[in-house]
Amino acid sequence: MATAQEVTGQLGRLSRIDLIVQEGAAGERLLSRARARAVLPPGASIVEAAARSRSTATMTRSFRLNLTALSLLALLCGAFLIYNTITFSVVQRRSLLGLLRALGVTRAQVFALVLAEAAAVAVVGSAAGLAAGVALGSGLVRLVTRTINDLYFVLAVRELAIPAATLVKGAAVGVGATLLAAIAPAWEATATPPRAVLIRSSLETRLRRALPRAGAAGAALLALGVALLAVRAGIAVAFVALFAVILGCAVLSPPATVALMRLLRRPMGALFGVLGRMAASGVVAALSRTGVAIAALVVAVSVTVGIGVMIGSFRSTVVRWLDASLQADLYVSAPSAGGGFRGGELDPALAARAAALPGVARVAAIRRVELTTPAGPVRLVALDLGSDSFDPSADPSASRHPRRGPGRSIELAAGDPRQVGQQFAAGQLLVSEAFARRRGIGPGATLVLRTARGDRSFRVAGVVYDYASDQGIVMIDRGAYVAAWGDTALSGFSLTLRPAADADAVERELRRMLAGEAASVQPSRALKRLSLAIFDRTFLITGVLRLLAGLVAGIGVLSALMALQLERARELAVLRANGLTPRQVWALVTAQTGLMGLAAGLLALPVGLALAAIMIFVVNRRSFGWTVGMEIPPGALAEALGLALAAALLAGLYPAWRMARTSPARALREE
Repeated sequence: MATAQEVTGQLGRLSRIDLIVQEGAAGERLLSRARARAVLPPGASIVEAAARSRSTATMTRSFRLNLTALSLLALLCGAFLIYNTITFSVVQRRSLLGLLRALGVTRAQVFALVLAEAAAVAVVGSAAGLAAGVALGSGLVRLVTRTINDLYFVLAVRELAIPAATLVKGAAVGVGATLLAAIAPAWEATATPPRAVLIRSSLETRLRRALPRAGAAGAALLALGVALLAVRAGIAVAFVALFAVILGCAVLSPPATVALMRLLRRPMGALFGVLGRMAASGVVAALSRTGVAIAALVVAVSVTVGIGVMIGSFRSTVVRWLDASLQADLYVSAPSAGGGFRGGELDPALAARAAALPGVARVAAIRRVELTTPAGPVRLVALDLGSDSFDPSADPSASRHPRRGPGRSIELAAGDPRQVGQQFAAGQLLVSEAFARRRGIGPGATLVLRTARGDRSFRVAGVVYDYASDQGIVMIDRGAYVAAWGDTALSGFSLTLRPAADADAVERELRRMLAGEAASVQPSRALKRLSLAIFDRTFLITGVLRLLAGLVAGIGVLSALMALQLERARELAVLRANGLTPRQVWALVTAQTGLMGLAAGLLALPVGLALAAIMIFVVNRRSFGWTVGMEIPPGALAEALGLALAAALLAGLYPAWRMARTSPARALREE
């Protein structure tokens, strides 16, 4: 320890002391705490180890909850795939099941047979899924670790931990989802009399009769989701509402597909003749298969649209915030970790020397520290702000110019901009949105912080927009900070140059001055690039889960089309016998899959925008407390529509090839 103190220039200083209290009654523990308090300086705080652990878990709770929700979205898309797979198995043996019913096999026995097969598939699939999940987790853990290091605290993962409880939960979810998704196909195999099982049209007739009920159920789920969104509750309720909206839209997809195909039938006929009208009618005629595939694709594409718009809106908001916050030309910082609140220190004399460099107009110092409190860590930022940092009459376009504004511009979310400048200079605090939400405070409230002289109450002057941390930060004037904590060290400082100064020359001179110091120099543009790189890394794992959901939905479309190909064998054979060529069969099937993709894409656009609005204005606010403006990138909607079309067309290539190559005579004989 002595060597470490000497190397880091921290002779005689300790960061933390761990006290191991003897086991005993609660009174003895309190007595030990009182004795420790008596020998500690006023600025030290005593926090139980359990409280530190709870604080660490609280810091990452929203992060973990969001990843869990995205995983459940992927599972929802997987449930559609399971449904289509079991349905394909039932369709393959429809005649056999009908014969079994005619020979005396009961409905319960057929139902048990299908569920037993689904259970076997579930066991094998879940086992493979657990192995694949471990392999995927070993790769994703690096992404998660980097995100935690960027946003929360330093974490080094030396080995992959595989808790038995996680494997048990994964197996239970896999088997449970498979059995739930298999109930509908199993019921389809048993719900009609033996003779009707052999007739394909009976299923479609029952489905068409059930469309009004499906529409009512979808509307009820949407109403439930909207009602839950109106309830001011926790993030878990927001996710329940989000899933209710997604499921409601999925249930409404088949009725919406029927209406859309009716609208497209005439234009398809005008463009492609009889085959165009047949393609539109065929999507509706086989709605028991196409409807589920379209619903799965709607869910996958809408989630892609929603998350894409949310990330794009968030990124645009962060870019504007960085432009407003990083208005200086050069930034000097000490080595740091844990979001910049743990690490080295700089001598204030370095800032004074930098201010004397030719071309430097202003130097603004900054100090970042993390205070330990019973309610959790408080990230405190001590700033040197200019008098115009809160000026409501300042020209926004001028304030963005690095040579005209202060080292940092503060945009208020709450508070009086005409008074907050004087209040801040007088020692009052500014808190970020995230911190205000977590602590339930606002302008006029008081916050107790432990200073070098003991606990002290500070008044909150305003709430500011800040996207650096979902834990939130507290800002204080640096003069007030030095007076209360007696800490003159710096975490960094910024340099604003004169309009005629040569930025490159000043940067070279500054680097020469800091040679041998543990400090880094970054231009404003480089710091913005680094900040956006951290942002993009944070959402990289989200992109992986989006890709998985889209892949599963594409496979679901493929399995639905394969089932449809089996069921339409006689229909296509009759068409071939009446003169339809293999090329025309290929065109017909491709047109149908294209229409399915078009329907899914058109339905996914409003659903995706609704999901984006929910994630931006409800989930994000309840998870992190940030205000984000919703922005729709011009190419996002066209990209989503193209994604749905491409997924459907690619999934339909093999079934179209199989249908075009099927022998008419053989199909008729088999029937």
